[in-house]
Amino acid sequence: MFKIKNKSTDELIKLSSAIRERIISVVSKNGGHLSSPLGAVELIIGMHKVFDISKDPFIFDVSHQCYAHKLLTDRWDKFDSLRQFGGLSGFTKPKESDADFFVSGHSSTSISLSVGAAKASKLSGDGSVPVVMIGDGSMSCGLVYEALNELGDLKLPVVIILNDNEMSIAKPIGAISKHLSRLLAGQTYQTFKKKIDKILTKYVPNSGRYIAKRMEESLLLITPGIIFEEMGCTYIGPIDGHNIKEIIDTLNIAKNMQKPVIVHARTTKGKGYKIAEGHFEKWHGVGPFDISTGEQLNKKTKKDATTIFSDALLDLASKDETIVGITAAMPSGTGIDKLIKKFPNRFWDVAIAEQHGVTSMASMAKKGFKPFVVIYSTFLQRAFDQIVHDVCLMNLPVSFAIDRAGIVGADGETHQGQFDISYLRILPNMTIFAPRDDETLKYAVEFSANINSPSAFRYPRGSYKQLKCPSTTFEYGKAELLQDSDSDKVFIGFGSGVATAYETAEFFDETITIADLRFVKPLDEKFLIELSKKHKSWFIFSDSQKSGGVGSALLEFISCKNLDVRLKIFEYDDIFVQHGEKELLLESLGLLPRQIADAIKNNPHL
Repeated sequence: MFKIKNKSTDELIKLSSAIRERIISVVSKNGGHLSSPLGAVELIIGMHKVFDISKDPFIFDVSHQCYAHKLLTDRWDKFDSLRQFGGLSGFTKPKESDADFFVSGHSSTSISLSVGAAKASKLSGDGSVPVVMIGDGSMSCGLVYEALNELGDLKLPVVIILNDNEMSIAKPIGAISKHLSRLLAGQTYQTFKKKIDKILTKYVPNSGRYIAKRMEESLLLITPGIIFEEMGCTYIGPIDGHNIKEIIDTLNIAKNMQKPVIVHARTTKGKGYKIAEGHFEKWHGVGPFDISTGEQLNKKTKKDATTIFSDALLDLASKDETIVGITAAMPSGTGIDKLIKKFPNRFWDVAIAEQHGVTSMASMAKKGFKPFVVIYSTFLQRAFDQIVHDVCLMNLPVSFAIDRAGIVGADGETHQGQFDISYLRILPNMTIFAPRDDETLKYAVEFSANINSPSAFRYPRGSYKQLKCPSTTFEYGKAELLQDSDSDKVFIGFGSGVATAYETAEFFDETITIADLRFVKPLDEKFLIELSKKHKSWFIFSDSQKSGGVGSALLEFISCKNLDVRLKIFEYDDIFVQHGEKELLLESLGLLPRQIADAIKNNPHL
């Protein structure tokens, strides 16, 4: 690990420049998060200077900003492997380093983790102080306030660095607020406050203490920290999140307070790389790019599924004023930014508040609207209870457009879209279907809008593969035979699995029957029964989890109907899929078409 405890401020400033150069160099080649890690460099250096990484839990919210932390903890030489298959994760990962306290890839868990760590510290008496870095965007999630509520009550020693790089929690009022914030951050004010509290407690009647308390609160009212103070946490700031001396001085004060402290630090996203500095969403997560120009390399030549979906929904919303929708902090990632811009009164970004977003759309459905909830598969997990309690129980026509279904690649196990079929299929009243190509994705949008009950359709990150079969509209609960033959084998695909079925079939000399299941709930029972009369070997292809997935649904059906067929499932095993290039991940799972074909040919029982 870097020995920075005895380094001077000037040495730390030079170190921050070296770290930025390393981050820019690697991310320009590998892709990854860029603007957030660059903006957090000095704050992370300050954390390592003031706190003891061998004892104090370092907790990063989401943790996409943790690259400087990785570079300071024995991963400088390995950093070239960032987000590559078998290399460093783009997020904190304890299996990778003891310096990483927790796996983190979803927002707003950090303060809850710090409360647990502080409780453990108190019980064990190890004297550790958890230190948290959380971005201001994460403060839109209710989990943060649940944690702050308990932390403020328990008064356990936790230091929370609020990395404010996009927006203020509450806009400060001019120069007076800035001056008062500096005063509140200083040791002089904090010492004075403690002395006054002791004097008031001992000598001043209750009425006097009340007046004094109100005077202090009147100062806080014109600073951004009143909400934290009201929740029982001391607020310090705003401070300059790129001034290393100010950061270190402030963190030392906060650590020595031995109670919950919020340190509000103002930073610039993309700091040190001029092209990316400021609030540019496109620099949050990037593919490989040219450092000198900022131009993205390997640009897409084909429309991706997200663009196909958003264009289709925009067209539908232009014709039907009852179409409304939300996304959760991913307007451009889901393509909903176009609809928010055109229909600001009908489409909303609810921020990192998936639970609220789903329930609010349930209410709109109750009032006669046709809501679309557009969220990545991995983040929709956060709203599971709301889907159960507020949508399915009421049998309301909310459409769930599930982006990033299946393997997403370099973001890894916290972001793979592998579980949505498994956790939605168990719910009464839910319809689950999947398009297989660009055109059927367009059909899926219109079809979902016209279902008078909850429905969910899923589509992958990136582009669909071109298929040999024509695109057809959806008929409720109906599967489709795409290629017939006299073979005993039938390849049954679902969604992107249809393309895998076709590619796998090319490795066989015989013509293979291929079917698109289209609906995993409800299943097309009549179609499947007829299929079983002619084809006794079924092979299932879907980019989802095997446990509770498409194959599981078919096994349940086969068992229930006592069908005489053999079934082999090609879905993800009972693991969390790691990070890396999609093709390499599929190869590691044995799910490339050539591997599947070999597995079928080499098993005489199939």
